[in-house]
Amino acid sequence: QVQLVESGGGLVQPGGSLRLSCAGSGITSRFFDMGWYRQAPGAQRELVALMRSGGITKLADSVKGRFTISRDNAKNTVYLQMNSLKPEDTAVYYCNAVRPGSSYWGQGTQVTVSS
Repeated sequence: QVQLVESGGGLVQPGGSLRLSCAGSGITSRFFDMGWYRQAPGAQRELVALMRSGGITKLADSVKGRFTISRDNAKNTVYLQMNSLKPEDTAVYYCNAVRPGSSYWGQGTQVTVSS
């Protein structure tokens, strides 16, 4: 059974940092394109960061220079380092693993940026 478990969310003040983790089981994450998405209340889910199985990364324009995606293949885990957080980063963050014919989602972790 495939599971993606996100952790690391929480409440942080503007300008602060958080690191989200996505631990995979039942899959070998390095063979998947791994992405972080977020969904704010009343908004559509949007791609924040993507790391392809070959290592190429892509970041949404709104987070470039502030967020970094990385992976630890030995731990089967993908990370999202979020710095200089802004109130508009507030959302539920979801981990996604995809390859042709397969797509898996985690349950999400809440990130709230507020003073």
